[in-house]
Amino acid sequence: MKTLLLMRHAKSSWDMPAQPDFERPLNERGQKAAPLMGRFLRRQSLQPDLVISSPAERARQTAALALAAAEFTCETRYDARIYEASAARLLEVCREIEEQISTALLVGHNPGMEEFVHLLTGARERMPTAAIACVAFDLNKWSNIEPEMGRLAWLVKPKELAGKIA
Repeated sequence: MKTLLLMRHAKSSWDMPAQPDFERPLNERGQKAAPLMGRFLRRQSLQPDLVISSPAERARQTAALALAAAEFTCETRYDARIYEASAARLLEVCREIEEQISTALLVGHNPGMEEFVHLLTGARERMPTAAIACVAFDLNKWSNIEPEMGRLAWLVKPKELAGKIA
């Protein structure tokens, strides 16, 4: 059994329009949403063995804030292929996860994350900023993941948790 958590980066700042997209940080709302989602993950008792994040600043900050709030200690890797990735590229990244990893968290961007949920599960779901989807697979090797092999266990959005998780 493998579990893949897919998290879209939290809300980013547009305060400096000339700033390169890759360097945009989180805004105040994003800085609150990422830890909220981390606390949600901690309550689910779903600790990833590995985090793979886009190296874009907003994704890096999202991963760091969520992991700190969840009190998770696991390896975090930054993979440039996740930035502006298609669903097919995200599938390629996931197929390379080491087999001893049972739960992985991928932090990335739209539209790739929504497309990836659809590719893996057949479900069309909207993933606003900081949303997390949990996809379960009945298989033992990440390298065996194929389209529509996953089951969407749940998808949670920050607005659904506001005021419910301290």
